[in-house]
Amino acid sequence: MVTCYLEYKIDVSKKKEFEAYARIWIPLVKRFGGEHHGYFLPHEGANNKAYALFSFPSLALYEKYRMESRSDADCIKAYKYAEKTKCIKSYIRSFLKPVLH
Repeated sequence: MVTCYLEYKIDVSKKKEFEAYARIWIPLVKRFGGEHHGYFLPHEGANNKAYALFSFPSLALYEKYRMESRSDADCIKAYKYAEKTKCIKSYIRSFLKPVLH
């Protein structure tokens, strides 16, 4: 299993837009065979940081999702929404191997 960790720098004035973006992606990741662990929006501390975690059974399946998402109409719509609203300033993507037992 591989878990994708995303750390976003968001526009503070566009938290609602970012939350809408997050709600779009959760079912999309699930549709492509991943398990979404949620998006985490600022509450206390830094007000411009948000996070997301989702897992795939393997890095190969994650890569398949990445390739297929580039031509999927719903994914393209989500990418364009973020572009249009400018709710995301930047992001960092890392991969983690969970220790579950």
